[in-house]
Amino acid sequence: MKKLVARFALLLACVGAVHANTGGIAWDKAPDKSNDVVALQHGAKLFVNYCLNCHSAAYMRFNRLKDIGLTEQQIKDNLLFTTEKVGDTMKSAIDPRQAKEWFGGNPPDLTLIARSRSAAGQGTGADYLYTYMRTFYVDPSKATGWNNLAFPNVGMPHVLWELQGKRVPEYTAVEQHGHEVEVFKGWKQLTPGTLSPTEYDAAVGDLVGYLSWMAEPAQGTRVRVGVWVLLFLLVFTVFAWRLNAAYWKDVK
Repeated sequence: MKKLVARFALLLACVGAVHANTGGIAWDKAPDKSNDVVALQHGAKLFVNYCLNCHSAAYMRFNRLKDIGLTEQQIKDNLLFTTEKVGDTMKSAIDPRQAKEWFGGNPPDLTLIARSRSAAGQGTGADYLYTYMRTFYVDPSKATGWNNLAFPNVGMPHVLWELQGKRVPEYTAVEQHGHEVEVFKGWKQLTPGTLSPTEYDAAVGDLVGYLSWMAEPAQGTRVRVGVWVLLFLLVFTVFAWRLNAAYWKDVK
C-alpha cells in the first residue's frame, strides 16, 4: 500500500512539473463511458493490445475484468498475452533495461494514470488522456519520430498511429500584445489511418473510459450503494418525523 501511495504521489508531482513548464494546450472533454459496458470492454482490448506491451497496470488483475461483463474464458482467450493465469496482475512484457535504453526511462504504471492527471480550470485526468492520445504528430527531429501537443517532447511513440494515420499540426500567425505568435489552427493528414477521425476519437474515448474505470473499479458500486443509502435515510427521516410527532402530541 505504501508503494502504491508513493507511486501515485510521484505521478502527481511529475504531472504538475510538466504542466507548469510547458503550459500545454486546452484539454478536450472526454466522453463519459463509465456506464457503457461495451465501450469499457473495447477499451480493455485496446489497452491490452497497444499499451500493455510497455506499460504495466500492476495493481489490476485480469479477472477483475469480469466486473465489466467479460467471462473468465473470454479473458483467457482474448486478453492473456503476458501471463497464463487469469488471476495475475497486468504486468508488461518489456524488459526494464531495454525500456530505459529505448525511451530514456521505464514507462510508468498506468493503474492510476486517469486519477493522477489534472489541472485547475483545464479538466480531469480523463480529459488530459483523451487530448493526449489524439494530439500526436510526426516529428522527424525526435528519436521516436513523434511529438505531442499536450505533452511536448514526449518520449513515447504514437502506438496508435496505424489507427489514426500520420499527420502534422498547422499554425496561423496572430498578433498578441504587440507580438506575432503562431497559434494552432488544425491538422494536416499525411497518410490515412485504418479508422476515420470520428472512429478514432471514439476508440480513444473507449480506451480512456477503461483507464478511468481501472483507476477505481469499485466506483460504480460505490455510487449505487450511496444512492440507496440516501434513499433509505430519506424514508427513515419521514418515519422518524411522524413517530416523533405521534409521541409528543399529548405532551403539553
